[in-house]
Amino acid sequence: MSHKPQQNISIKNRKASFNYELIERFVAGMKLVGTEIKSIRNGKVNLTDAYCTLINGEMYVINLHIAEYELGTINNHIAKRDRKLLLNKKEIQKLDKKIKESGFTIVPTKLFVNDRGLAKLEIALARGKKTYDKRETLKSKDARRDMDRAMKF
Repeated sequence: MSHKPQQNISIKNRKASFNYELIERFVAGMKLVGTEIKSIRNGKVNLTDAYCTLINGEMYVINLHIAEYELGTINNHIAKRDRKLLLNKKEIQKLDKKIKESGFTIVPTKLFVNDRGLAKLEIALARGKKTYDKRETLKSKDARRDMDRAMKF
């Protein structure tokens, strides 16, 4: 059995840090089918519209788009199906308690493949930013960029 060296697959949700104030992060495994992990290794994932929710005491990620595998047969997966997240019971209870408070949500921030070849999803407990907070974030990014440009010259 030959092992190919794993390339680092890391897909980030850039919109999450812009639209939300990320409070606490968790790393969760995902229950996948065979063609889904192949698509993830090819980098064909979109985290933009995805969010997490609790259904019957289990955490699910919804609207996570994993493109169909090109070489898949009739057994190919559905691109936007709900996928179960694998978290500890204590983590799920902690997140459940926080979600019930107003203004909190759970958003996926990063999808990566670990050194054992397993797909992991980094999720964050988040609070939505107001419009003026987003403008403030943009201003600070612009100011930082301008300072970096000035330092180069």
